Amino acid sequence: MENRSPTVYRTRSWQNRRRALLALGGAVLVLVGYLLGRWQDTPADPMITGQTAVTPGAASASAAPPAPPSTTPTSAEATPVKYPVLQAEAATELAGVETQPTEDEGGGDNVGWINRDDHLRFDNFDFGAVPATSARIRVSSGAGITGRVQIRLDSRTNDPVGELSVGNTGGWQKWRTDTAVLKPVTGTHTVFVTFTSNEGAEFVNLNWLQFDH
Repeated sequence: MENRSPTVYRTRSWQNRRRALLALGGAVLVLVGYLLGRWQDTPADPMITGQTAVTPGAASASAAPPAPPSTTPTSAEATPVKYPVLQAEAATELAGVETQPTEDEGGGDNVGWINRDDHLRFDNFDFGAVPATSARIRVSSGAGITGRVQIRLDSRTNDPVGELSVGNTGGWQKWRTDTAVLKPVTGTHTVFVTFTSNEGAEFVNLNWLQFDH
């Protein structure tokens, strides 16, 4: 049997330890590489900041400029004028006629002895923005003829905007209310009430008139 020296045993033992250490080191390197791979694959936790969360659409809404104020004028609806009763005897001008006490309801005076080419004038009458389309006229007649009561604006020679025919009502103080249809009238005008007939004689009395819509 061969007797080996202690140096040979030490050399083999060192080699065995070296191999073991190398194997252990390789295993450690593999483990470290595996752990590094897992760490890199793990998603990072979201970073929380102090900014306010933005909801979808909020950015575009906040970025939009404010709407300019409306400049469209608002027009109020026109209110019809309540027209006053125009008493004939209170006209600004009475041409070719006379006044007398009336027996009509309400008393006062009426205008009589009306012949063709006579007229009444009422200044600065305001019809308003809503058109007048008719005129109620209080008349009486004891004549045997007929004639026409006409409404003209701004001049007594302008074309009539409305008229009515008047015949005998049963007496000079037998009153009735007739209605003349008007072309629509707005604004402020001088109103002329003119009279015409085919005969040269008195044919009507007039107490009052009132425009209507």
